[in-house]
Amino acid sequence: MNLERRLLSAIQHRTARVAIGASAARGRGNRGVVGEARRFMRSVKLARFATRDRVAFDRLLDGHTGRLMAALPKSGATWGLARKLLNIFLRDSLYNGYLNNAYRLTLAERFLEIPLDSVTARHILEADPELPRWRGVRHLKPDVSAVYQAAAVLVAKRERIARVHLDAYWWGTRE
Repeated sequence: MNLERRLLSAIQHRTARVAIGASAARGRGNRGVVGEARRFMRSVKLARFATRDRVAFDRLLDGHTGRLMAALPKSGATWGLARKLLNIFLRDSLYNGYLNNAYRLTLAERFLEIPLDSVTARHILEADPELPRWRGVRHLKPDVSAVYQAAAVLVAKRERIARVHLDAYWWGTRE
């Protein structure tokens, strides 16, 4: 492995460690989730996510969500948690200059989802109170996620940003 690939691999490992922390996977029954999720993220081929094709991106995101869910310990292997952790990792990879430049992640910036959790769901619900009730990440299913993500796109359009960046606004205002 050449020096540049070794460095990118090390940076991806670090990004996985920082992105997938205990707070991201908190909850009863989630023992071992952090370690397995980090291990999974280290093997993600980020270059595959660099696409302008929404259908290809969505297929890739869904496939990785399923594979991550299968890699998680049984007690924490929910679709919602797997999708949230994958979205956090992809967002942080976009925000990392080395990974973004090397893998051209900006190409898919408008497709990246906002990681859904109680904070982001509350803000999305404020914008669209007709959404289904938020029951928590553990209970999140693809159909409800899609509705929340679509509502987040509308909020992001008003802000003139990609929906993935809403997270930075909303979590940044908690301090």
